[in-house]
Amino acid sequence: DPVDLLQGSLDLLILKTLSWGPMHGFGIARWLRVLTDDALQLEEGSLYPALYRMANRGWIAAEWRITENNRRAKYYALTASGRRQFTAESDAWLRFAAIVAKILRTRREPT
Repeated sequence: DPVDLLQGSLDLLILKTLSWGPMHGFGIARWLRVLTDDALQLEEGSLYPALYRMANRGWIAAEWRITENNRRAKYYALTASGRRQFTAESDAWLRFAAIVAKILRTRREPT
């Protein structure tokens, strides 16, 4: 079943995807969809505004290239600032997820 993105997670997912190398928007959405067995499906209405916002913040850079299908597409790549942002967001997300998991696994009653 498809899942909704949690607020604040889209940038992290895009940064992770681009940590493997430059990719166009459709490729980013496809990689996340395939990796999650179709559970995560990014819509253009959320993906492209996020890419533009991240480019404006200096986390990613964009350039036009020819795709594997011989079409022009804008490819996005992490900048040094984007790599630092990815590391910081990834660390914070993993810490938060561990805390939530601890709460969900507890068998202790609140006192």
